[in-house]
Amino acid sequence: MIRVLPILLAVLYALAMYRFSAWRTAKELDAKSSPLMDPALRDMSAKMATALDLPRIKVHIYEIEPVNGLAAPDGRIFITRGFYKKFKAGEVSAEELASVIAHELGHVALGHSRRRMIDFSGQNAMRTVLAMVLGRFIPFFGIWIANLLTTLLAARLSRSDEYEADAYAAALLTKAGIGVAPQISLFNKLEALTQTNHGTAPAWLLSHPKTEERIAALTRLQQRWNT
Repeated sequence: MIRVLPILLAVLYALAMYRFSAWRTAKELDAKSSPLMDPALRDMSAKMATALDLPRIKVHIYEIEPVNGLAAPDGRIFITRGFYKKFKAGEVSAEELASVIAHELGHVALGHSRRRMIDFSGQNAMRTVLAMVLGRFIPFFGIWIANLLTTLLAARLSRSDEYEADAYAAALLTKAGIGVAPQISLFNKLEALTQTNHGTAPAWLLSHPKTEERIAALTRLQQRWNT
């Protein structure tokens, strides 16, 4: 019993972390968001809602500056204020921003949003257990190895989710009459918009796949649908 007690404590810790993280995320989003009312984007959302046989798709603006989209664990879709500013400045089209909304809808429909929160909590528990076990056999380096292994696992799971959400968005945008082209064109300008340096980092360390790999996957989908 004593041997399994640390594992049980780690599992309980993971459950507590999941509950707390979900509550904290919801509270943060409630405090810093408002409904997106832009007519052009509302039209894009209406097309996708029709394709999904839904009365409407609710989108919110999250009041932070980084360019990003977000699917909350409770199913709400958010576009950051920074992303919306790019749209208002003409750097992003309504169709391109619609592709972001479609991508985040994919995360919700495929269960990624809730699973990511659970995975995050589980990975913390796994990191704790691994650090305890490895620390016995590899003093000083055990914690470092545990952190590396859990980070690699998280990145791999996240990349898989991104590919799945991309494919969902491509299918939805095609059905809505918007097409895959805006999705690809946004990817081509995404690194400049977000001012990231992803091109120089190893692909297996990134939580998102490389942009060119995502474009290639979408191109293959489009070709398959056209044949």
